[in-house]
Amino acid sequence: MTTDLHLAGIPLENSYDVIVVGGGPSGCTAAAAAAREGARTLLLEASGMLGGSGTSALVPAWCPFTDKEKVIYRGLAQEVLERSKEGSAHVAKDAVDWVPIDPEKLKRIYDDLVTRHGADVLFHTQLCHVDAPVDGRVPRIFTASKSGLRAYAAKIYIDCSGDADLAAWAGNPFQKGDAQGCRLMPATHCFQISNINEAAYLAMGNLHASNPKSPIHAILASGKYPRIPDLHICSNLSGPGTAGFNAGHLFEVDNTDPASVSSALIEGRKMAADFRDALAEFFPEAFANSYLVTTGAQMGIRETRRIVGRYTLTLDDYMARRSFADEICRNSYFIDVHWAKEDLVKDAAAMQKWENTTMSYKSGESHGVPYRCLVPVNLRNVLVAGRSISCEQIVQGSVRVMPACLAMGEAAGLASARAAAAGADDVGAIDTGDLRQRLRARGAWLPDVALAENPAT
Repeated sequence: MTTDLHLAGIPLENSYDVIVVGGGPSGCTAAAAAAREGARTLLLEASGMLGGSGTSALVPAWCPFTDKEKVIYRGLAQEVLERSKEGSAHVAKDAVDWVPIDPEKLKRIYDDLVTRHGADVLFHTQLCHVDAPVDGRVPRIFTASKSGLRAYAAKIYIDCSGDADLAAWAGNPFQKGDAQGCRLMPATHCFQISNINEAAYLAMGNLHASNPKSPIHAILASGKYPRIPDLHICSNLSGPGTAGFNAGHLFEVDNTDPASVSSALIEGRKMAADFRDALAEFFPEAFANSYLVTTGAQMGIRETRRIVGRYTLTLDDYMARRSFADEICRNSYFIDVHWAKEDLVKDAAAMQKWENTTMSYKSGESHGVPYRCLVPVNLRNVLVAGRSISCEQIVQGSVRVMPACLAMGEAAGLASARAAAAGADDVGAIDTGDLRQRLRARGAWLPDVALAENPAT
């Protein structure tokens, strides 16, 4: 985005080393990690809470933190997980995979994580403009809030917006959807239902479509609730008599288009009410006296922009369980793509490759996420963490989830603080060996990379 606005006279704040845009999981750990290293850090969040998907969007459970053998998302990520379990009597103390989320508690956990390490936070502050880069460096960003327009300048910016807003508006190339720029994964508007009969709910085992006894099969077959489009239904107890739901799909939603998201939110609230009514009718033992408590303040978005970075993580990398000399975390989550495979891969060769490969890992398996995937190809003082890193669309279906985002955010924050302190001209050129050593010292799980056996490309 070029500087085509009349911006003279707008107050400028230039005392920060690192500015993080977006307070979702990656933004929270990025801000905490940067401040922990001594960088003066500001976190800008458009809503009134931190946590993104787990709080504003009401995603009801953490994706697995393990590779089925051990926790691999450690450091600040593991700290957030362990604190989120405290005081939850219905959650086993040793639970690490598919742990239910209490969103109200998680808000406070993120508040404490960021402020305890010394970062400043501004809520209800929206990124609205980015100065054109000079020699690959973004000089200023602009925000809108109740204080009006404000300008901020920092040594390093970390884009954790989820949509790569800062990087894209600074002119860095990006991809969105498939090769034609369409077919984004559908969104889901999560919600909570309370006053359920816990005993009956738990006796069902789960409501997922993989359970042949789940009422979702009868609901869909009845045709009585046309707003419920498919069998997608995941739920977890978030508290006494209360279940959180990640259920249903809203197609053709683009989070970079306010009109698209606005329409989806209106439809999503209706869909959530229909889910409550359908469950009350088809599973009255658990839901006859239930009521819809709330829907997410934020739409559950699975993908929008992916930056073009200095390395693009590929399906081949995922299938090879590849390691990289500059990897800053490991990832073991399965390829979680929310549409028919024929919508994702079109040519015959790609289809055959898809059908002949296993899209999830065995116990103990994982792949590395290179630091270069966080570095926009055309920018020198910007990092991107979260679901918008540089990767193929299919791989984004794995690395987009919260545990991976927490780990990527911590790495980005630590790298930014060290680059700022060293006066680095290019954040992409820092010593990644030193970065990896520092991450390990902070608790990250980063195995030694055997390049001779598993070379990075």
